[in-house]
Amino acid sequence: MNLSKAAVAAICIVGASVSPAQDGLGGGHGAESRNMRLAGMSDLQGRSAFQVVIAKQGERWIAYVGTHGGGALNPLTGQEEGNGTIILDVTDARQPRIVHHIPTASKKAAEGGQGTGSQMVQVCAGKDLPKGDPAKFYMMRTDGSRAHEMWDVTVPERPVKITDIVADLRSTHRQAWECDTGIAYVNSGLPGWEVLRMTQAWDLSDPAKPVHVRDFALPGQQPGAPKRANRRLHDGHGPFSTGPKGNRLYFGYGNVGSGAFQIVDREKLLNGPKEPTPENLLYPQLSFQATGTMQAVHAVLPLIGMEIPEYSRYTKGRVRDFLLVLPEAIENECHEGPTMMVVVDITDERNPIGVANFQVENKDGRFCTRGGRFGPHQTQENLTPIYHKRVVFVAWFNAGVRAVDIRDPYNPKEIGFYIPATNKNTRPECVKTADGRAAGSRS
Repeated sequence: MNLSKAAVAAICIVGASVSPAQDGLGGGHGAESRNMRLAGMSDLQGRSAFQVVIAKQGERWIAYVGTHGGGALNPLTGQEEGNGTIILDVTDARQPRIVHHIPTASKKAAEGGQGTGSQMVQVCAGKDLPKGDPAKFYMMRTDGSRAHEMWDVTVPERPVKITDIVADLRSTHRQAWECDTGIAYVNSGLPGWEVLRMTQAWDLSDPAKPVHVRDFALPGQQPGAPKRANRRLHDGHGPFSTGPKGNRLYFGYGNVGSGAFQIVDREKLLNGPKEPTPENLLYPQLSFQATGTMQAVHAVLPLIGMEIPEYSRYTKGRVRDFLLVLPEAIENECHEGPTMMVVVDITDERNPIGVANFQVENKDGRFCTRGGRFGPHQTQENLTPIYHKRVVFVAWFNAGVRAVDIRDPYNPKEIGFYIPATNKNTRPECVKTADGRAAGSRS
């Protein structure tokens, strides 16, 4: 997937609106920005967005937007529909146009903390998949906590479901799909495992015929392991894959604190012994690093082969590898420990070491009283040449999207941000005004 001008605009549209500046204490707030501007927006039918993927299909740019649980009216059908996958034509970034909404069965706002909706989405062109139809485009998405699904989205206005990849789950979350190999890694809640979410690897090189490769988690989380007091401890968030060329998978773990990240040999995971014994689960592991009780690791982004100008005269170590490690802020109003993006030097991947961090400036505490969460969630995941190893875009909940210059990984610097205004669809959350009433909003 490419990051074009259309893609940048699509990032800005999610949850964004233009409105007069407001007080930020119950009345909401206007848009704020530096070195970034809003190119176009959509209210997404009032649905709360999660993951966004943009694909070029013919002469059009199409955005696929996953949503949180709940329901809203779909003006295209005139029906109240459970939040699902919103499909937009963003070819003209100034006027994004919703062309379809694929609902989910449930309209509930949340189920077991995992939500309904269809939070995750991935898209591959058939011409890129080893066994795909070159004339088609395929979309993988989650269906609430129930399943991972495969859809034909060749005509975005008329998507057709192909099959359930895996169903009868108790939870779903992150998805990653290697379009060149067809291998997908999906978060699944499989009955019998001693953790709510673990990783399944599937061969989706032929999207109509999913082939299960293996199940993977940490030792002690496999079926038959001793019962654990906290089934969310080191909950899986799935891997970032560098594909067969890089031969690495980078996993994040954790729910509320007690996080960790793991570096795994991709070839050994896919082709090594697959029975989920402790020995087999450890076999592909290169390193495992706990991140402490306050940092659950939600997302990771590898930056491999970074040339450090300051090291140009050294005979060794001039080119280094890094991993951006991001926790997820959980509690509203800063009712938790501070969370930050950590830069980890993984040049010696068996002995990773933290070397820097990035935080959004909050000395006046204003983000702690604005409503909702304050802290990181994840970066963009596409490795677009114009940005890769130069600028990362980090979602920071009520502090919006932050653009961070990462060319010197030891000294990341913010170079821009965009915080969308609240609007009529913004959900009030948790901040208390002087008279004790609930107020404030989440961006």
